Amino acid sequence: SAEMLRGKRVIVTGASSGIGEQMAYHLARMEAHLLLTARTEAKLQKVVERCLELGAASAHYISGSMDSPSLPEELLREAENTWGGLDMLILNHIGQSSFTYFSGDVGHVRKLMEINFVSYVALATAALPMLKESEGSIVVVSSIAGRIGGPFTAPYSATKFALDGFFSSLRQELIIDKVNVSITLCILGYINTESAVRAVSHVIPDTPAPKEECALEIIRGGALRQREVRYPPRTVSSMLLIRSLAPEFLDSIIRSSYHVENVRR
Repeated sequence: SAEMLRGKRVIVTGASSGIGEQMAYHLARMEAHLLLTARTEAKLQKVVERCLELGAASAHYISGSMDSPSLPEELLREAENTWGGLDMLILNHIGQSSFTYFSGDVGHVRKLMEINFVSYVALATAALPMLKESEGSIVVVSSIAGRIGGPFTAPYSATKFALDGFFSSLRQELIIDKVNVSITLCILGYINTESAVRAVSHVIPDTPAPKEECALEIIRGGALRQREVRYPPRTVSSMLLIRSLAPEFLDSIIRSSYHVENVRR
């Protein structure tokens, strides 16, 4: 129920648009305290204003790029100074990456790993002392591309596989140490965010799932301290099942379902 998050102190990254923006609005309706971050300050200002209109207990923002080594400490210092702690960290941001054949640009892979993976590790590491104190939660927004290596997403997919490996391992260590901080990994399919539709709609003929419902499922999974959220559940679970039983068959299904002729090199 919404009461589970009333008064909770939550950081949401990538909160200026898409799923992150929708999560901010859901949390505002649940009367949570919000600290939002993303690159674009003007967009963040509008999201914060809307969150306050929707009933957020409080709402603030810090704009910045996630490849900045100082941003994690800045965010956590703001949470400490404003709230005196933290209950939930939702890691949702991503760097820009084209849906196309791998060009051999290793520099792009390095930069994307910095934004999509290393900054997640840095933020979670900085937040852990406060989350241990509150017995809080880490929510990691990932992708089916972090479990299944489809075409045209090699750098992006690599970063999502890395998230799965790191946070699954970290979860084990927290359990061994009897630390009551939950880690929820969110495995998302094709969602109707503006950036996703713009990037892949000319290649993937499927109908994207609604970002509003997706955002709510992510929050629910984090609040209930679930190990994993799959959305849309039937599509993602079916693909993971086929991968475990017949991986080459799944690969052929994916290749045949794409409009490969529309992929620009």
